[in-house]
Amino acid sequence: MARYWIVVGGPEIFAKTKELGFSRHGFKSTRRRMAGVIEPGDRIAFYITGRKQFAGSVEVTGPMVEEDTRIWQSDKKPAEMYPYRVGIKPVTILEQDDWLDAEPYHERFSWTQKWPRKNWTLAYQGNLHEVPKDDFDILEKDLKKAAKRVGAPA
Repeated sequence: MARYWIVVGGPEIFAKTKELGFSRHGFKSTRRRMAGVIEPGDRIAFYITGRKQFAGSVEVTGPMVEEDTRIWQSDKKPAEMYPYRVGIKPVTILEQDDWLDAEPYHERFSWTQKWPRKNWTLAYQGNLHEVPKDDFDILEKDLKKAAKRVGAPA
């Protein structure tokens, strides 16, 4: 059964994944246990730090592997190698000007309710979050709607 995830990262990490054609994505070294349960068929949405926006979603196509080659480079954590990696394929990817503001989803998602409204960004602390399917479905529906609105492939 598929699992649903939100990966949190800076614009430079998302840009590198985009440069790779959304063929693979890496997770931080602190997320070995979580990344280890990601399997083909799982879905991942991208939350972009700094922008506080959702940029798109992908489907996992391959199992997690550990590698030590540098692909992703974080401005905030230059030593981070993002060693836990999965194959992916794009589902819905928005252009940067069309990314969805994350703040309104605080009330719509069930998994964010443990944080007070005024501190909604605390929900996005950490690199990887497993989220309920219903919450992911809400986001993915909106991503597809935004993609159709701007003529991007959904």
